[in-house]
This record gives sequence, structure tokens and C-alpha cells, in this order.
Amino acid sequence: MAPYLATVTSFANVPQTDAGVDTLQFLEASKGLVGIFDLLASTVLTVVSNDLNGNIAKVRARYDEAPEKSATLEELVKNEIAENKSQATQGLLWLTRGLAFTCKALKATQQDPTLELSTAFQNAYGDTLRPYHSFLVKPIFSAAMKACPKRDDLYTKLAEDKTGDTVTTEEYRNQLLDDWLAALDLILVKIDAFYEENKYKKVSHFSQGNICEERTISRRIGTFPEVWT
Repeated sequence: MAPYLATVTSFANVPQTDAGVDTLQFLEASKGLVGIFDLLASTVLTVVSNDLNGNIAKVRARYDEAPEKSATLEELVKNEIAENKSQATQGLLWLTRGLAFTCKALKATQQDPTLELSTAFQNAYGDTLRPYHSFLVKPIFSAAMKACPKRDDLYTKLAEDKTGDTVTTEEYRNQLLDDWLAALDLILVKIDAFYEENKYKKVSHFSQGNICEERTISRRIGTFPEVWT
């Protein structure tokens, strides 16, 4: 059996061409990242995994609707905008923000083995997602970050297979994670530059402080009832 990171699509293996980042493989790798939170079986981290899964679903829905126009993330966004739509464009923007949040936190724990997940995720939240969240969402995310499991719990799980047996060395586990995070970081920089260059971030925001997206996030984690949409 293999450790978790060897069983899911790595961001290091997501194809990239002149046309952009492969959509399906990127979504598969993103689901693998969500699986890290599932490994910990922590109810407080559902706030993160639910948000990521919701945005993965938005991008996948657009791909399924028009696969011939969505082979890469860049093509998917361009073609959706050309149809005067923006749901997947917005979903991808929020997905990349959530991925950047997770990437920054895990890179910090890799660089400093004494750093606990709660501190790493709180710091990463302040640098990535917090500037885009409303006063309603910020305290929910902040509380979840403070209640993160111990770092050792995560790293133990990353060295185990599905049966719970330790199947890899610390060195190999860290190499897998380093490669995974480095590749994710490069993809995020590329997608962010694409949004900036084409001013898609403006398209991806609603008026009134993006309240529609804030309600979507809050509903996923239990703040707003469904009837508010």
C-alpha cells in the first residue's frame, strides 16, 4: 500500500500547455487536497473542505456543460465570460484562494517542524482568505483555525496507507509534500496572473461587497439558511 499523497493526483502531474492548466487534472488534484482535511476527521475543518468542494463543483459543472470549451482553466473562463456568465469564473477564483490558504499553511509547517497547524492556518488565513471575507464569515473561519488538530496527527496520517499502517519514511513523505506544494504554488501564481491580466477578478465579484458569495460560503458552514438565496 502507498501513503496518501502517492494515491491522489499531484499538482506536480497536472499538465500545462500554452493553452493553460488542464481543467480535469487540476480539479482531481484539488480534490486530493480536500482529502487531507478528511484524513484528520476533524469536524471543525469541514468549514474549509465544504468551501473547497463547493467551488470545485462550480468549475466542474461548467466543464460538464461545455467540455469542448473548457479543456484548460483559462479556456473555461474565457469562454464562460464570452457567454456573459461568471459562476465558474467566480468559483475558480475562490477555489484558488482556498488552495493558496492551504498551500501557505502547509509550506509553513514544512519549513518549521515546531509550528502547529493552528498557528500556521491562522497566519495563512490572514494573508489569503481573510481580506475577502465579510464580518460574518471571518469569525467562523478564525474559530475553525484555532481548533485545528495537532501537526503530528496530520504528518502521521500522511505517512500511513488506508489501513492505518505506516508505509513510508519521513524523508519520502516530506519530498512528496514539498513537490506537491511547489507545483501548486506555481499553478496558483499562473492563474492569479491570468485573472489580473484579463481583469476577471472584477467580473468575479458582485456588488455590495460580494454579498452573494459571502452568503454561499456562510450557508455551506451553517450561518445562512437556504431561503436567503
